[in-house]
Amino acid sequence: MPRASSERSPLRTLTTLAPYLWPPGQTGLRARVVASLLLLVAAKGMNVLVPIAFGRAVDALTPKDAMAIAAVPVAVVLSYGLARLLSSALNEVRDAIFARVQGHAMRRIALTVFEHLHRLSLRFHLDRQTGGLSRVIERGTRGMTFVLDFLLFNIIPTLFEILLVAAILWGLFDISFTLVILAAVGLYIAFTLLFTEWRMRFRRQMNETDQDANTKAVDSLLNFETVKYFGNEAHEARRYDASYARYEKAYVRSEVSLNALNFGQQAIIALGLMAVMLMAAHGVTSGTMTVGDFVLVNTYMIQMFQPLNFLGFAYREIKQGLVDMEEMFRLLEEPREVADRPGAPALRPGPGEVRFEEVQFGYRPDRTILKGVSFTVPPGRTLAIVGPTGAGKSTISRLLFRFYDVTSGAVRVDGQDVREVTQDSLRHAIGVVPQDTVLFNDTIRYNIAYGRPDATQAEIEQAARLAQVHDFVMRLPDGYDTRVGERGLKLSGGEKQRVAIARTLLKDPRILILDEATSALDTRTEQEIQAALRDAARGRTTLVIAHRLSTVVDADEIIVLQEGRIAERGNHAQLIALDGLYAEMWRRQSEAVEAAEAAAAAQAAAEATEQRAKAPA
Repeated sequence: MPRASSERSPLRTLTTLAPYLWPPGQTGLRARVVASLLLLVAAKGMNVLVPIAFGRAVDALTPKDAMAIAAVPVAVVLSYGLARLLSSALNEVRDAIFARVQGHAMRRIALTVFEHLHRLSLRFHLDRQTGGLSRVIERGTRGMTFVLDFLLFNIIPTLFEILLVAAILWGLFDISFTLVILAAVGLYIAFTLLFTEWRMRFRRQMNETDQDANTKAVDSLLNFETVKYFGNEAHEARRYDASYARYEKAYVRSEVSLNALNFGQQAIIALGLMAVMLMAAHGVTSGTMTVGDFVLVNTYMIQMFQPLNFLGFAYREIKQGLVDMEEMFRLLEEPREVADRPGAPALRPGPGEVRFEEVQFGYRPDRTILKGVSFTVPPGRTLAIVGPTGAGKSTISRLLFRFYDVTSGAVRVDGQDVREVTQDSLRHAIGVVPQDTVLFNDTIRYNIAYGRPDATQAEIEQAARLAQVHDFVMRLPDGYDTRVGERGLKLSGGEKQRVAIARTLLKDPRILILDEATSALDTRTEQEIQAALRDAARGRTTLVIAHRLSTVVDADEIIVLQEGRIAERGNHAQLIALDGLYAEMWRRQSEAVEAAEAAAAAQAAAEATEQRAKAPA
């Protein structure tokens, strides 16, 4: 997966996140944000009153006269308990109110990234690493939770509480308490920020090595059969272990540096606490402070340093969350290679004429694949495109479907340049039956209905009948509820192709692309699938991209591509009569088929002779 050359700054990441917490047009969610912030302020205000109530209770218990001891502590203790209860209640209500905002933000960000990934070009996804992409999104959404929880309701409120405590101590006692507290807090924050920034390199290394190991694992498991064919289990294990060895090294560095950070933070806290308590003890002995004041200061320090100690953890989690979110937000910045122009109209209804006009295209600037290709497919007719490997056959289908835009020239559907209409409307008009049919790990019903998700069961079954797969499905124990497995591996190649044909028929496109749709099948299955494809193509403009020439003899026109140009064109009889490239390809394939049939016949005869020889006299 492409990686940006420069890292996103934390501020930029937070700026990207902010609109999701204040969604436009969502008055209810915005009201929840405001209410949460007000409850946050109220909770912190109540929290700083707790030590004052506690200190006054201690003073009230100091022996002075019997009446005071009997009456005053009850009210003070009750106020102390009430303050603690209200502080806790306000925090819990705040979290409950904000949960909807947080959940909505997470859902919207995840959906935005998911939709953007589907808008990116085929080029991006051909280069992608599936395991790495899934781990980026998984870590990004998890990091988002940490950032929302810790930043909004921990770090900012803690700093606010520290300032409140400093102001209260200044007002009650002396500025020296405030200066010592602010100095300790400042030193703690500076140390935490600098040390955490230094050790974040290890977290990034952990992410990169973890992503690499996960990518290798997913890739290996997706290609389970290939691994088994070549007996490369040990090789795959070595690759996976090598990736995790790098992860282990980064993990150890991260944990050791974390231990050093924790010790430094505790040392600063201990020094600050000792300084303030010595000052308070001196005040008590000199008569300027009461025992209750000493307890008040001690309670403030403990109460303040608890979240301050948590501040270091929270800051680390936020930094880690921001690192985890970096890659996810980078995906949103990945440019769309093929995009609709502003205000592009939908493709107008039409009979389905396809025209290529002097089309030139290359996947890379230094390598041109198509070099001035022109042809027209009249509505309802069939054009076959053949040629040697690398001639540009499949590129034509990708340009028509607008996975890529042409370098020069134009591709038109019913006279409309495909670059001038919306991609959704264009792709709605085109159906594709590819060579490598990939099905979703769901039921046969779901996979056929993918052609039109709102189709009824009757429409699904009708499409299955046209694709000659209905009878096969009904023989299965679970019928249309049969699950096809990962990538459809529980079905044979012919069965998968029939399901693919059925879902394309259900889509009911005016243009049909058959991209090497039978090249991976055996001869008998190919003949059966060809019958289904002929039915599917009836009345539709059809482009057949084929390697086996026997599948295109009935095409209205055949064009032969060679090195990105049309070398020959005509129907089957005309091209055979021309005795050129097509005729040579036909002869080679015919000879190969005859040789294979002869070899099969010889093998069958040999097996029959062997069986007769073994038979008893």
